[in-house]
Amino acid sequence: MDNLSVRRRTRRNPNGENGTPQKPLWMGIKGGNYKPLSNHDIEQIHHTALDVLEKIGIANPIPELLEALEGKGCILGDDGRLKFPRALIEEVIAHAPHEVHYFAPNPKNDVTITSDKLIFSTSGEAVTILDFKTRTYRPSRLVDLYDAARLVDQLEHIHTFGQPFIASEFSENLLVHNTNIAYAELAGTEKPFHLGMGVAAHLEPIIRLFDIYAGGEGAFLKRPFCSFGGCPIVSPLTFAEDSLQVMIACARMGITYDVAVASQAGATAPAALAGALVQTFAETLACRAVVYLINPRATMAFGMWPFISDLRTGSFTGGGPEQALVMAATAQICNHYGIIANVATGMSDANIPDSQAGSEKTLTTLAAALAGGHSISPYPGSVGSLMGSAFEGFVIDNDMIGNVLRVVRGIEVNEDTLSFDVIQDTVYGAGHFLGHPQTLSLMKTEFLYPSLSDRRDTTSW
Repeated sequence: MDNLSVRRRTRRNPNGENGTPQKPLWMGIKGGNYKPLSNHDIEQIHHTALDVLEKIGIANPIPELLEALEGKGCILGDDGRLKFPRALIEEVIAHAPHEVHYFAPNPKNDVTITSDKLIFSTSGEAVTILDFKTRTYRPSRLVDLYDAARLVDQLEHIHTFGQPFIASEFSENLLVHNTNIAYAELAGTEKPFHLGMGVAAHLEPIIRLFDIYAGGEGAFLKRPFCSFGGCPIVSPLTFAEDSLQVMIACARMGITYDVAVASQAGATAPAALAGALVQTFAETLACRAVVYLINPRATMAFGMWPFISDLRTGSFTGGGPEQALVMAATAQICNHYGIIANVATGMSDANIPDSQAGSEKTLTTLAAALAGGHSISPYPGSVGSLMGSAFEGFVIDNDMIGNVLRVVRGIEVNEDTLSFDVIQDTVYGAGHFLGHPQTLSLMKTEFLYPSLSDRRDTTSW
């Protein structure tokens, strides 16, 4: 067979004429083949979550929220809890956006998340950094955040930058802290970035800062290259006033709000994993309902994050198989209803980026990706059960994410890849496939070569 025709038939270019990639990985690979729940399981979780919202409701509905939702279907019970009728929540689910768009300071890095795409982000807000020279922990500083943003800008498998740690030197003044964090992220990355925000009054000065960068008053809101996020729920089933106010403000302005509803099974949610899913789904749906009722066109990252407790101590543990299961289940539930799934993985309990960290991060991230997570925060660099971060961990985890993406991409079966002609040519020809045009053609498009993995044999290692 003509070598040129073999090359043409086996060349795979996802971004080219044939609709296949020139490299083994690309942003937007689709998962969803791993399903820890049956459809009946999902329906049971769904109906129980709606029972929770209708019959138990959410505590601490602040006056601003009650005013905003007046006449929109919610019910304030005699117990002071805000109840959400089933029909209202069904409407909220039906109108959930099927894509979330994140603008970037550099438009070439804009990210659109849809039901058939998978992207990865950093996250965390850790308070300490593992110094790679001394192997000891120290408080995280503003320059660390800036350096992390610059680093992530060069890591190809991480697509957006979420605030991975705080600036401890400004921890006594939140406005100074938040403004400096915003500037450091903007200065450090050209990718879309996210800012943890717990004070609604701080939005205005930070948006003014972004306007200056973007070209003048109102420019940022036309292309909001930063999204704000927080935890508007204190589990179980209670609104958190400060973050709730930020969420309301973002909804009114049309800025994407990154919700993180982080219950903890066995502590602030039922120890039964199905019960933890029910409660966290209900809490996240309540947030989505608030955003929808205030501004039906506003988008919200559906951060349904059921965490896990080590029941021997009551402490958070993020690296076990239970964490992998509930995050995979979260992705599956969201896919079932056409909701863009934002899930958290990679939260290792190891205190350094060692073999335990690698095992735990890969387990939880792979499960969520295979289950169809759309926007995954695998906490690159995170160690110490979210309390610490390591710069070398960002680079290691970038490789891990690449490996996960390759597994999610899967095996493509078609006339060319079944390779009958290639097998026939080789059997009657060279007797091996090493020099075959198909092998050379697929070397860079079918196979991934992690930058850090040591593949030398034992004699040269």
